[in-house]
Amino acid sequence: MEGMKYQHCMKTAHKIYFKNCKNMGVIPSASVDLVVTSPPYPMIEMWDAMFSDQNRDISKALRKADGLLAFELMHRELDPVWKEAFRILADGGIACINIGDATRTIGGDFKLYPNHSRILAAMTAAGFSTLPAILWRKPTNAPNKFMGSGMLPAGAYVTLEHEYILIFRKGPKREFKTDRQKQMRRQSAFFWEERNAWFSDVWLDLIGAKQKRAARNTRLRSAAFPFELSYRLINMFSTKNDIVVDPFLGTGTTMAAAMATGRNCIGFEFDPGFQDQILCMADTIVEIANHYINQRIHQHIDFVNRRSEEKYKFKHVNKHYDFAVMTRQEVELFFNPLDSVKRIDAHTMEVTYTAAPDNNFEVDPKELTPPRTKKAGNQQKLF
Repeated sequence: MEGMKYQHCMKTAHKIYFKNCKNMGVIPSASVDLVVTSPPYPMIEMWDAMFSDQNRDISKALRKADGLLAFELMHRELDPVWKEAFRILADGGIACINIGDATRTIGGDFKLYPNHSRILAAMTAAGFSTLPAILWRKPTNAPNKFMGSGMLPAGAYVTLEHEYILIFRKGPKREFKTDRQKQMRRQSAFFWEERNAWFSDVWLDLIGAKQKRAARNTRLRSAAFPFELSYRLINMFSTKNDIVVDPFLGTGTTMAAAMATGRNCIGFEFDPGFQDQILCMADTIVEIANHYINQRIHQHIDFVNRRSEEKYKFKHVNKHYDFAVMTRQEVELFFNPLDSVKRIDAHTMEVTYTAAPDNNFEVDPKELTPPRTKKAGNQQKLF
């Protein structure tokens, strides 16, 4: 890519607020592009104390074996967060909520508590439009999956091995009007083959993150989801330099994924005991993020190799990497490698990205490049 000029180094900012996310007043209305979060799951026993601290009637309902009342009261503690999410999102902004249903026996009565449907109702009431959701299979490592009567009908129960990623939009479809917005959108493209996998309504290739204590005195546990989950969602529903918010930051997975993808992030976490664990990502995220970039590039090269062996003739070339791509929309796709992370203060980090793409391929991408036509060779350079 001789003669290619690149813009100055990009930077993103990442701010943590250790406060209750029912009030995110520090964020102006209509200023956020994407919300990605996983709240505490109502009716999962590990979260009972946290919900009861917010509303003592919840512990009373549990003691009286009134599971349905406890379920409803727990969700009423989450409802204000969804209203705040609607307020802070700009028109066209997306909210992604990872949630699992709960099964529990209370007062001798085993039943399902459908968290996903209750949140769907709350988000609709808040003003969101519901988009198609994703199911991701979260396999258990338990050797015995049987619930109820085992092999004998009819008292056996289905084992829950999936969670929901509920997806919502505020207002009409997002518009990209300025030249800068359009450029960021084109550079934030994903590969054709990634689109086919990511935009399926069932994900079978993610492994759930282990629930564990973040520190000795922290609030119970983190509801951490896999890094890959938030990494995909941020790539799917935002562009570089966008603002991503996680109202339930926990150990900081969403913030780490925002750093890795060139987005800004604001996170809220009620428990300051997670502070050290969140901030320590500054020591590892550069290596992790650049590994993901390298992995995506090599997976694409493998894809191109396979298609080429099948005699497929590629018509398009990526301007930054000189390898073949399936569609014109991938021509300006560009990954920003991370250069460094700096702690600005106790609650803020800044990420700096290198200006040029990493072209340190194990194979020569030009071997995978289709012949350039005169039209392709005369395409206008980005920078």
